[in-house]
Amino acid sequence: MFKKFTNACVTIVNKFLPDPFLFAVILSFIVVVLGLILTGQGPMDMVTHWGNGFWALLAFSMQMVLILVTGSAMAQAPVFKKILTAIGSTAKSPASAVMITVFVALVACWINWGFGLIIGALLAKEMARQVKGVDYRLLIAAGYSGMVVWHGGLSGSIPLTISSAGGLGATGGALTEAVPTSLTIFSPLNLIITAVILIVMPFVVKAMHPEADKTVVVDPDLLVEPEPKDYVSKTPAEKMENSKIIWAIVTLMGFAYIVFHFTTKGFDLGLNIVNFIFMFVGILLHGTLRRYIDAVIEGAKGASGIILQFPFYAGIMGMMTGLNAEGVSLAGVISNGFVSISTATTFPVFTFLSAGIVNFFVPSGGGQWAVQGPIMMPAGQSLGVPAAKTAMALAWGDAWTNMIQPFWALPALGIAGLGARDIMGYCVITLIVTGVIAVLGFLIL
Repeated sequence: MFKKFTNACVTIVNKFLPDPFLFAVILSFIVVVLGLILTGQGPMDMVTHWGNGFWALLAFSMQMVLILVTGSAMAQAPVFKKILTAIGSTAKSPASAVMITVFVALVACWINWGFGLIIGALLAKEMARQVKGVDYRLLIAAGYSGMVVWHGGLSGSIPLTISSAGGLGATGGALTEAVPTSLTIFSPLNLIITAVILIVMPFVVKAMHPEADKTVVVDPDLLVEPEPKDYVSKTPAEKMENSKIIWAIVTLMGFAYIVFHFTTKGFDLGLNIVNFIFMFVGILLHGTLRRYIDAVIEGAKGASGIILQFPFYAGIMGMMTGLNAEGVSLAGVISNGFVSISTATTFPVFTFLSAGIVNFFVPSGGGQWAVQGPIMMPAGQSLGVPAAKTAMALAWGDAWTNMIQPFWALPALGIAGLGARDIMGYCVITLIVTGVIAVLGFLIL
């Protein structure tokens, strides 16, 4: 029964989910219509919000391109390939391959979402090389599924934001003191939800694996590695490119800064330092700057989806947060709608669900907090719900619908050489299972 349901989801998604770029365009149209109906704004108002927001994610887009490119370049280093090969060799069957992949991806994403997003995709690709008969689509979906726990992990932007007094501006006055991570990331509520997902998901992906006659194995062309190059150093330019001295100095500078960062800022794994680590570990492992340059050129081939689609999502965010004459945004209407039907018991669940809906159109943890924090935090306070619980309900809702939002899957898909429709059918099952776990957690714990 479970396999039939999974196969049905995969079939429906393959038939009806368009290319991620067209998906973003359709979402744009939907938000325009919703804005006209729910906020009373005119067509030109919505177009203005869209255009004003269109380039708001440029810095973030570049960060995402770099996480794809530097992660891919790092993975092309011979030493890193050996590590992935060693992990991949622990899988002895298609079932164990998907189980190990999702477990590693979940742990890695809990540590840091950027790290986990890339490691999950790279490990999935390595599993496909080593394990015969494993469904490649499910492998990549398993590697991407780790993203469902990121906002409850060490890089969760909402719990980290409210852990300092300087991050309380988006709480609508509901918080006057910082909320320590012991009440959010390391709270029993959060740790139990995370642990249950960590235990359950390997068995879920195992149960999802298709029968042999429906299994889609990887196209061998996707796994072809570039032929090793012979690097010569005849001209002065070639000697500089392959110079071990220049390589060593640059590498030393990079690692000196990494040490300085963690000694002065603690365990701060923001996206910039993750990209910095990926870059300089890659430079170190490749051995020369020329080899690393070529690895980056190869890795950049999968970045087109990010470059094209992220501005459209920024435009969608602009429309979701654009205010009408009364100072009301579409995201605010959705949030207030859930608040109006909540009680002290159901409020965390409705906060979780509303965050999941808003995340579909505002796929950014920081952006979503800026939109929903001023609404949900005071509402939770008025109902007697602890601020930490409201914040974590927002965080989990933000991460939850990443499973059916191609925005975050683009780097993984770029590495895998697949399209969104190839994995989203499986991700629907992850969405359902983890949604049930989260809802029960917020109701019971």
